[in-house]
Amino acid sequence: MGKLSGIKVVDLSQFLPGPMLSVMMADHGAEVVKVEPAAGDPARDQAPFEAGQSIWFRNLNRGKKSVVLDLKSDAGREALWALIADADVFIEGFRPGVTARLGFGYDAVSARNPRIVYCSISAFGQKGALAHHPAHDMAVQAMAGFLSVNDGPDGMPVVPGAPSADMAAGLTALSAVLMGLIGRDRTGQGDYVDIAMFDAMIPWCAHIAGAAIGGGDPPRSDSQRSLGGAAFYNVYETADGRHVVLGGRELKFVANLLNALGRPDLVALGAEAPGEAQAPLIAFLRQTFRTRSRDQWVAWFADKDVAFSPVLDFREALAEPHVAERGLVVEMGGAHHIAPPIRFAGDAPWAPRPAPELGADG
Repeated sequence: MGKLSGIKVVDLSQFLPGPMLSVMMADHGAEVVKVEPAAGDPARDQAPFEAGQSIWFRNLNRGKKSVVLDLKSDAGREALWALIADADVFIEGFRPGVTARLGFGYDAVSARNPRIVYCSISAFGQKGALAHHPAHDMAVQAMAGFLSVNDGPDGMPVVPGAPSADMAAGLTALSAVLMGLIGRDRTGQGDYVDIAMFDAMIPWCAHIAGAAIGGGDPPRSDSQRSLGGAAFYNVYETADGRHVVLGGRELKFVANLLNALGRPDLVALGAEAPGEAQAPLIAFLRQTFRTRSRDQWVAWFADKDVAFSPVLDFREALAEPHVAERGLVVEMGGAHHIAPPIRFAGDAPWAPRPAPELGADG
């Protein structure tokens, strides 16, 4: 029995944020009914494929049921109402106003099921000047300021490697839905939550954009402590054209590394302000790291108490012994699953349930 056994979720969302929210609920026992159009969630068609399904789709939709409904038809709408009748959670990721036009806005749904927790996920929220502006992850990151510091040494912003706005929205929505369910247990009344990718990203800047939050200047990567201005929070190229990182600025790490390299005279620079003052230390470390290959540095650092890591590609990262030790990737029937990061000590070992074929459940 998972922590969410007995909770029924009706999920109309597609792609990433909504399905990520509902798969985390499904992984912990919720009954999730994925309502799809005749063409299915577009993620079903996204390569690469394994064991007959998109790996993306499987990892975001395992353990759910799939029901195909035409919400523009009377039969489709009646079928959705039947699903909603005993549901605890309703999730939708359409552009603002779409569900209301279909007859399934919060007012209509809560009138029939007052206990339902209704969650809308969109790029910029249901209200506001940008509410109807179309956007996926990168555009939201750009509008929220994050792309400005996702830049190279030349200051040119680059396409982000992680869909942070999508994931922030999914995680924030999960928290909101669970809060709504806790609140309902106390009051007997459900609620509505308007989750915007943009809103979910903004709190992530507190540690890098303090001055801007206070009405001052925006951060610049080359002079900010965690964006590239500090020697011990930086990326360095190695002799074989690969990379390593120093990921801890505490002075004990600075001293441990520089003493091991025979340069105790540089330790004081590690306490200087990020940017120009640390430039000589950054230059020394760049020159030093270019003298050995990435893997030679891994071996050299093995007995050093320094926050150091090699930059791995995903194939290397997933092959790390740590992944196996933690059970983070599970293979079943030729299909690979990323295991849920939330695991409870009292639960049985997690085993993935299959992702549904389109319309398998109605």
